[in-house]
Amino acid sequence: MTVLDSAPLDVLDAYRTCEFVTLGRDGTPLAWPTAVWRRPDGTLVLTTSLAFAQKALNIRRDGRVALLFSDPTGSGLTDAPHLFVGGTAECPDDIRTGPQDLDAYWRMLFERQPHSRSYLSRPMRRLMDWYYLRLVITVTPDQVLIRPAGPLPVPKQTSAEPTAEPAGDALPGALQLSRYPTAVLAARDESGAPVLARTLTTPAPGGFAVCPPDDHAVVPGPASLLVHRHDERINHMQNALVRGELRQTGDGWLLVPDKVLEPMGSGRLSDAVQVLRSTQRATDRYLRRRDLPRPKVEWDRFREIARSARRRGAA
Repeated sequence: MTVLDSAPLDVLDAYRTCEFVTLGRDGTPLAWPTAVWRRPDGTLVLTTSLAFAQKALNIRRDGRVALLFSDPTGSGLTDAPHLFVGGTAECPDDIRTGPQDLDAYWRMLFERQPHSRSYLSRPMRRLMDWYYLRLVITVTPDQVLIRPAGPLPVPKQTSAEPTAEPAGDALPGALQLSRYPTAVLAARDESGAPVLARTLTTPAPGGFAVCPPDDHAVVPGPASLLVHRHDERINHMQNALVRGELRQTGDGWLLVPDKVLEPMGSGRLSDAVQVLRSTQRATDRYLRRRDLPRPKVEWDRFREIARSARRRGAA
């Protein structure tokens, strides 16, 4: 028996992405969307490219993490519950250049995200080798919560006195949050461990009113709101993270923002060039700080798995 045996595993496996949170250097819970593969032993496997290694660096400082399965796009699920998984993670500084022992993980990605196979073509290799230089994150769950499907609660109106602070629609993150019907709140509980919950957000004086989950006692402090979307084939991905401070105001909770992060750009065509440049620079920086040469990607092995995924998808 494993902790995950208490969860509906068919539902967990059907989700195409989940929200994954680590703790930043200053203790801020930082959540990003990612794909997860479940091993038979009950551990969960994620990977991150060297270009986005901050998750790995955070885990090496503090292994407490959490995952939330709450966006069923592409899964075929209807009225799916949200699944919260808390646990600890490990991420060795072992750069994977090929599938190695993760054939099933990569086959899952190539099946569910067909456009990623195009990165293996010779014209794309020079631009996209960073995508295949990966660090492996293994999560050992110690808590699973099942949150029933249904309408999310409306955030309580904060009872703070009127101030000179700008209203929510004039604050950092207002534009990004307005484009999504819901967001994922990343906060901390009394032990300092990260907590995730999908929430409605309501502009309010000085910030955004939110609803922490009923099954966790969150505490005021550093927090963030994640919004993201993708299509049925995990393409056209967009995401933004609004960092700030979670405050309790009377009967309600307020996320007071101070910074917005959009690592994949804001959706403009010109962003694609900038993203490619930044990912190459970030990969070079990770290797340079470790005095490592740029590894060679095992293109043939990846192509073999991609062909297998294509055949299975066509069957």
